[in-house]
Amino acid sequence: MTASAPADVPAGVGEPTPAAAASPLRPAGLRAGRLGRASRASRARRTRPADLLGLAPFAVYVAVFLGAPAYAVITAAFKDDAGNATLSNVTTTLKDPYRHAFTVSIELSVLSAVLGAVLGLALAVAVSGARRDGFVHRAVTTASGVLAYFGGLPLAFVFLATLGPQGLVTKWLNSAGYNLTQHGFVLWNMAGLVLVYLYFQIPLMLLVIFPALDGLRPQWEEAARNLGASRRQYWLRVGGPLLFPPFLGALLLLFANAFAAYATAYALSTGSVPLVPIQIGSVMSGNVLAGQENIGNALGLWMIVVVGLVVVAYTLLQRRTARWLR
Repeated sequence: MTASAPADVPAGVGEPTPAAAASPLRPAGLRAGRLGRASRASRARRTRPADLLGLAPFAVYVAVFLGAPAYAVITAAFKDDAGNATLSNVTTTLKDPYRHAFTVSIELSVLSAVLGAVLGLALAVAVSGARRDGFVHRAVTTASGVLAYFGGLPLAFVFLATLGPQGLVTKWLNSAGYNLTQHGFVLWNMAGLVLVYLYFQIPLMLLVIFPALDGLRPQWEEAARNLGASRRQYWLRVGGPLLFPPFLGALLLLFANAFAAYATAYALSTGSVPLVPIQIGSVMSGNVLAGQENIGNALGLWMIVVVGLVVVAYTLLQRRTARWLR
């Protein structure tokens, strides 16, 4: 026979109340609640088929102006002048003089990317301390947005008029007794091209690294200061490690930007510098031997491979650091 509860005991005594069920001492319930909220949030973020219609114009643009040319270059790289399948074009581009062109292009891209990334980061850190709505911040970001895409023939003309053999600064230095040419500086050697490339590499670095700097919350530095850390220790222990992945991603982007540059180097050197884009332009203009018309396509294939690897690495780094930029 089952004993009943005394009459003076309220109903529900001995059973967990809703408050007790939601107690912090019950992590399983909390986990279930978090999982429920996460599932609801994921369902809310789920992309509907109608939402993809907005990407249709961009997809068409990528397919027509990137996909189709890339497909044409890749298929032509494995064909001879008669249309037969061959690997000779690809293997030929791995030998000199094309191998030397890849070496010079990679060296120029690495030097300009490293210098542009370091100088651009220093400028970005200096400007980030200014007011966001102030004159300095707005002037630097606006100028960077213009200079980062100022290249080609106009940029080559600016440097020729400034530091060329008859440039304004060159004549000033000659009158002061310092001859740039005698000291080995010309715009169409490695040092000159690196200087010209920095003109658009530094502003591009500033634009790319600014979101990462914005992701560094002031509360983190304040917390480090409260714990006794100096500004140097904050950047070594907190700010530096957080900025390192986006810095590497920006470095890869600068490398790809310099590796694919063509018009500026060609205008400065008239094609005498052995860079891969200049080699491709020379081949496509008809300056090839008989039976080697598709050498330019094979060079383009290797450029696609190099830039593709850089883009993949950049994407992985951006995914890894995206949570700090939210």
